[in-house]
Amino acid sequence: QVQLVESGGGLVQAGGSLRLSCAASGSIFRLNAMGWYRQAPGKQRELVARITSIGVTNYVDSVKGRFTISRDNAKNAVYLQMNSLKPEDTAVYYCNALDYSTMNYWGKGTLVTVSS
Repeated sequence: QVQLVESGGGLVQAGGSLRLSCAASGSIFRLNAMGWYRQAPGKQRELVARITSIGVTNYVDSVKGRFTISRDNAKNAVYLQMNSLKPEDTAVYYCNALDYSTMNYWGKGTLVTVSS
């Protein structure tokens, strides 16, 4: 079992930056892929960024060049640096992790609000 806790959300003006953190805890020594998803009111949850256990990354087209995902395997933590934020980035951001038994884990989410 793994627990994920996000932090770093808040209110920021358009063009500003935020850094999201996700800390994993529980009886596990290593996680497989980790990522960040987001969900805005009335919209489907979408993948924002993903990073494998060896550091291979991918991003949704709308955030390429603005967001950077990274991880610390020793801490089982994942981060999302968000720059040049836009109002359309406003959403609840969820941390996600996959372990080697194929079990999927989710955090409770952190709210990011970008003012116009």
